[in-house]
Amino acid sequence: MGVSARRGSPLSQEEIRSTALRMVDEGGVESLSMRKLAAALNVNPMSLYHHVESKEALIGTLCRLAGDELQLPPDDGSPWQDQLRSLALAYHAMASSHPALWVYVHNHPEIVADKQTGLWQVLHRILRAASVPEPELRRTGDVLHAFVAGFVFSETKGHLDPDHNQEEIDRTFDTAINLIIYGLSGR
Repeated sequence: MGVSARRGSPLSQEEIRSTALRMVDEGGVESLSMRKLAAALNVNPMSLYHHVESKEALIGTLCRLAGDELQLPPDDGSPWQDQLRSLALAYHAMASSHPALWVYVHNHPEIVADKQTGLWQVLHRILRAASVPEPELRRTGDVLHAFVAGFVFSETKGHLDPDHNQEEIDRTFDTAINLIIYGLSGR
């Protein structure tokens, strides 16, 4: 059974990425295949390879796109506590928007191995403002990331609130952020 002729505009990177991201958000990374993606786009599977090197490359691109959605707090002179809260909330929102990709990234850390860009630069800037000594930045950042990632993992697995009451989960996350801020303040 062949794919019917595609109508309309030519296939675009944006169309491929948005369709693939929708598929992953709906069914997990394992639900994405080049054949299924081609069917969703109404194209021959081989035509995708003119736009995408491989499924793994596409998933890496999707992970970076999801990461680009992260609303990083600006260096606007606001208290570090507010900036850290904003960063944690932005990270939580991004992970909640794309939970399958979030889990995939944490199972494939090589995708975001460069800790010198984006999220990590902002986190280190905030930690400096919180008077974390330079030699401790990476370790402190890693611990905070592990703490928040553990929270998100527990949330996605239903461990925090078996009833999946989002209001209660949000209050629990606020408690976690407060513990982080109080802990850093007491250094």
